[in-house]
Amino acid sequence: MIIEHRTYLLHPGKVPAYFNLYMHSGLPIQLEYLRQPMGYYTTEIGPLNQIVHLWGYDDLNDRQHSRNRLKADPRWAEYVAHLMPLIQHQDSKILTPAPFFTPQTATYRLP
Repeated sequence: MIIEHRTYLLHPGKVPAYFNLYMHSGLPIQLEYLRQPMGYYTTEIGPLNQIVHLWGYDDLNDRQHSRNRLKADPRWAEYVAHLMPLIQHQDSKILTPAPFFTPQTATYRLP
């Protein structure tokens, strides 16, 4: 298993707009092509206006296949066009578990 760790630095004051757009447009589309996120957070201390999300995949091929299917959906392109003006910087890392660690499955609920 691999974990994609994505961090978005948003323009100041844009966190509420990001979450509103994501909950109503982005997440429903993603869930058609990706697994549930393993974590979805915002920063409270340290660098502010950051969104951090974690996505689990079997391996890099699974990630590529899932992301390609997502990108092929025209609704995703429309969502991204609305999302990009909110984002100042984006960073993505691929994490692999330590040999002694088994990642937990996270669950969430929409408000």
